[in-house]
Amino acid sequence: MKLPFEIDLKDKVVAVTGAGGVICSALAEAVAMCGAKTALLDLNEEAAKKNAEAITGRGYIAKGYCCNVLEKDSVKAARDKIVGELGTCDILINGAGGNHPKATTDDEFFLPEDLGRMKTFFDLDAEGVSFVFGLNFMGTLIPTQVFAMDMLHKKGASIINISSMNAYTPLTKIPAYSGAKAAVTNFTQWLAVHFSKVGIRCNAIAPGFFYTQQNAKLLFREDGTPTERTGKILRNTPMDRFGEVDELIGSVLFLACEEASGFVNGACIPIDGGFAAYSGV
Repeated sequence: MKLPFEIDLKDKVVAVTGAGGVICSALAEAVAMCGAKTALLDLNEEAAKKNAEAITGRGYIAKGYCCNVLEKDSVKAARDKIVGELGTCDILINGAGGNHPKATTDDEFFLPEDLGRMKTFFDLDAEGVSFVFGLNFMGTLIPTQVFAMDMLHKKGASIINISSMNAYTPLTKIPAYSGAKAAVTNFTQWLAVHFSKVGIRCNAIAPGFFYTQQNAKLLFREDGTPTERTGKILRNTPMDRFGEVDELIGSVLFLACEEASGFVNGACIPIDGGFAAYSGV
């Protein structure tokens, strides 16, 4: 038997936001390895360019760009540079996102006696909540507005958003992040319908728990021992471990490849070791 497709992204231009970080730089490298001309976008220009140089050092095509996904003019400026240096976008991976301590509670369950002793729901900072929601939701919407204009009626055009398992069941302590990722999943479905007549597919992946620098302090103490939250996570993840960044790549390449997923539209793929499937009993 001969497989009907291979992951061939040769001559495709792929823009990846949030590519200064570990996860999105790995996704950028993966699409570059499949032949794509890859644009790594991040507010941290130095990180984006450093990650791009690591990819080009392996013989692939990549360039780093400074981009603030919350400012449309900044995204447009990055887009114009990409068009001039790599070409117009075929595939957009919206990976920019994150949480903030000001939008996080200290308690899992509210008790009146906690007032004044710790940061409760009533102490959440409005600007912090707005920032988290903006970074995750508006940071997906604005790049889509800018790059999708170049993707209209393009063969193989695809938008891939990064949602989260929080979108299915909100985790304790992080209401803004959970709500924002739920919005990203909903927006992915909306976009899939909205762009269905102009040839742009829109899907998402929903990572479960992956160990990164961003959540290191939440999962492990300074002495390296796991926190109580880590214990809860692993008890409710049937595969009994955290995910590895490389385990996100296959799903992203599947969604990026028209031959593999040409009739997949509006989907959000859980990559969570069974977390969403487990009731805890």
